[in-house]
Formats: sequence, C-alpha cells, structure tokens
Amino acid sequence: MTAPALDREAYRRLIEDDRVHGSLYTDPAVFDDELTRIWYRTWVYVGHESEIPQPGDYVVKSIGPQSIIMSRDRQGAVHLLLNRCSHRGNQICEAARGNTGALRCHYHGWTFGTDGALLGYPFRQGYGPDTPKSALGLGRVPRMGSYQGFVFGSFAHAGPSLLEHLGAAREAIDRLVRLSPLGRVELTAGWLHHEVRANWKMLVENETDGYHPQFVHSSIFEVGESHVAEVYSERSAATARDLGGGHTEHDLRAHFRRMDRPLAWFGTTEDRLPDYCRAMREAYGAEKAREILVEGSPHIMVFPNLFIAEIQIFVIQPLAVDRTVQHVTPLQLAGAPDMNRRLLHQASGSVGPAGFLLADDSEMYERNQRGVVAREPEWLILRRGLNRERVDADGHLAGAATDETTQRGIWRHIRAMLTEEVPA
Repeated sequence: MTAPALDREAYRRLIEDDRVHGSLYTDPAVFDDELTRIWYRTWVYVGHESEIPQPGDYVVKSIGPQSIIMSRDRQGAVHLLLNRCSHRGNQICEAARGNTGALRCHYHGWTFGTDGALLGYPFRQGYGPDTPKSALGLGRVPRMGSYQGFVFGSFAHAGPSLLEHLGAAREAIDRLVRLSPLGRVELTAGWLHHEVRANWKMLVENETDGYHPQFVHSSIFEVGESHVAEVYSERSAATARDLGGGHTEHDLRAHFRRMDRPLAWFGTTEDRLPDYCRAMREAYGAEKAREILVEGSPHIMVFPNLFIAEIQIFVIQPLAVDRTVQHVTPLQLAGAPDMNRRLLHQASGSVGPAGFLLADDSEMYERNQRGVVAREPEWLILRRGLNRERVDADGHLAGAATDETTQRGIWRHIRAMLTEEVPA
C-alpha cells in the first residue's frame, strides 16, 4: 500500500464515510501522527482513584507509550507525574505499584515527593547556591481530571474540559457506579496485561462491534449455554450507538428489559446473590433496585482507551503501529462482597490467561493486522446498517445491534482529529 502524505487532505481521502484505507493501520508515520494529534492532545484515561487509596500510594500507568506515575501525596491529592527523572532522564519507578514517602532516582540519587517536587540531591555543593529546586521537580501531565473516580490526563495545556470531552459517555459511567450499593466502583482486583501484534484502532473498533460475537465467540456461548448470543443477533433489541466525540456504545438495556429478569445480564439470579440484592434494595428502594438489576452494566468504549465491558475494565495502550497492550481488571463494586467474588470468577473465565473471550478477540486482531498489509483490496468496508441508521431521541446516531454505526462514529472522530477540525 502507498504511504499517505501526512497532511489534512490525505486523511480526508483515506477516511471516507463508509470505508477506510488499510495503510491507516500499518504506516508508522500515521501512528506517529496519531500520538501527536490524538493521544498527546485529547483526554486519555489513566487510572482509578481506588488504586491509590492511601497517602504515599503510587501506581505506574501510561498515556500511549509514555510512562506515568499516578500518586497520592501526603495531603491526599492525586497527581499524574512523568516517570522520568528531571536530571538525566532515568526512569524513576520500575515497580508497578507501591507506597513511599519519596520517589528516588537510582542513577544519581535525586529524590522527589509523591507530589513531584524535588526534595534534594546528593553533593549539593556541586550545583552552587543559585540552583532553584522548585524548577527541577518531576514533569507532570499538564491537565488532570476525575469523574466518578476515573482519572484522566491530557498533555494539551488548553482545550475542552474533561466533562466536555466525556459528553454523553458520562451517563454510562453513572450507570456503572449505581451497580454498587454505595455508588462506587473499585479497581482493586489486580491487572492482566495482554499484548497483541495489532494496531490499537482495531481494538477500539472491536469493543462495540455487535457483528462479530456470533462467529468469534460461538464456542464460549455454546459451552456456557449462554443467552448472550441473542444480544448479538438480528433479533436483538440492543442498539449500536455513536455518542459523539469518538465514544461508542452497544446499549443492551432494551434487550434485558424485554427479558425482564434481574441479573439476567450477569447470567445469574437473585437467589444466588441474596446479600447483594438486599443491599441494593436498601440503598435504592425496591423499584429502582429492580430497574438497575434488570438493565445491568454498560458496554461502552470511551475514546480513545477506556472500555467498560459490563464485568471488567479494559485500558488500551498503543506501543507501536502494530503493537498494542490491553490492561484488564475485573470490576469490583463497593459494598458488594458476594457480587465481587462472582465478578472475579467470571472475569477469570473470559479474560484470564486460560479464558475464552479475550483469547478469541486477540486472535482476530492479529489476523486482521496480517491481512491488512495485503496490497488488494486496499480498503476496509464499514457500510453495514448505513441504510437503516437513525437519529435517536437524544440526537445520537443509532443502528441495530449488528450494525457498524459505532465504527463509523469512531472513524469520523479520528478523521476530525487528524485533520484538526475539532478541539481535543
């Protein structure tokens, strides 16, 4: 395939309304552009406040290939710091997480607070009396914001606020946290890291794709005798929805309302989780609790890297044009220990090392990447459901469960960002 000229007109030619050019997944120059114009410009999900509950806690996260330290200082404030010593660039944190009073560089012993401020360095006389410590702290992500405990960062010094960036995706996050009797989710079960030899956009496109599960995941549906296969069929009442801003949703609520059974979305019944259901009724009242337990958890891709997949959270990290890591953790609900045990077990069966679901998807990502380098045909088709796409009551483009409404929405936003037609 011919590498595109990296200008606005080239991207307008390569990203059409119902098809995209294969070079967008394989050209390193396009990947570099995406880092600059998307990942280092928009709001990117970094981590969750529950991962650093105590002063001095830190976890190592990322924004694209950039290593980020998410820390909580002595006063309880959260910081997003660059994992790079301000002296000679040595990486500060090698451990994935910890608790410390100070972050110390192993190269020359420079020491920083968990707020990023320089505390000191050895052999001070070598720097003279006029070296200001205040200017030598760790680099930090210029903007940080948090919504329902989900922490986002942006390398852009100015631009839309986090709430503006989230837009309609906020409502789905609100639906997620109401599954907890205490109105809080916790990401405390630990993380699995799945690396695939594929472009990051293939993962983003797949997360709200309702067309593939009947084929890619047929084995797990058969083994588990699951009704979930019905959700991803032409008979489904679910909706594929473009929420704008690159955010997309596979909204399953209508399908589960039609079933009208609490916890059917989770593949279980109230009598198997009596403590959780009792806590939900006490927190929300019987009628509201039943509504929440019938509708279940959202299935939403928050652009560019946060995927809320009902019972687990995925974080997408691009490393190279053909190399991506998915960081995965089971969802945990504050105040629901019996539900959390089930969430952990079911997540292990779907995305764990011996799980079925993510292994299926990972195989498809890599097959896609190997296939897209072929010279002919040059284009990937995103036309499914275009003829029946509609505008819903909230003004969002919506399609049937198996339609490519979501993929078209993702690519419209990518095109706008690569041509710089929209703010970050």
